[in-house]
Amino acid sequence: MTISSPIKPLTMLDTNVLVDALYEDPPEFPAASHLLARAEEVEAAFCVAPQVLAEFDAIITDPRRVSVAYTAEEARQEVEKIRNKPGIRILPVPVDNVDRWRALLQTYPVTHARIFDVQLVATMLGNEMRRIHTFNVRDFIGFPELEVLRPIAPEGP
Repeated sequence: MTISSPIKPLTMLDTNVLVDALYEDPPEFPAASHLLARAEEVEAAFCVAPQVLAEFDAIITDPRRVSVAYTAEEARQEVEKIRNKPGIRILPVPVDNVDRWRALLQTYPVTHARIFDVQLVATMLGNEMRRIHTFNVRDFIGFPELEVLRPIAPEGP
């Protein structure tokens, strides 16, 4: 008799995890790069939303936001590397995402850049996801629907 293992739920990787895995200077680099290394295995069960990839591209090409900005072509290559990792799936944006996002704003009224966090939460919930790896824990901790995980570097030499 074959015993199948339960399907591991997907966990979203927030934009800051992808960015911090690319640059060795932030203190979050060891934890971020560890997660991305795990994404080489399909069992990692990570995912990203198209919004996360767009934010990633925008950040790494902006010299005001990173220590060394990538060119548009270099950024395209980095996005492709993420897309090709066996342990990362690209989530679809649900058709009703705008309705879900607007409904979330009724419960969690935010403005300015925080609106993008709510939009990401809407995409996650529309895909029945509840877990996110992020260094910006405070951006998501106010959503009781989510399990917010701050990546940590593995211990050892």
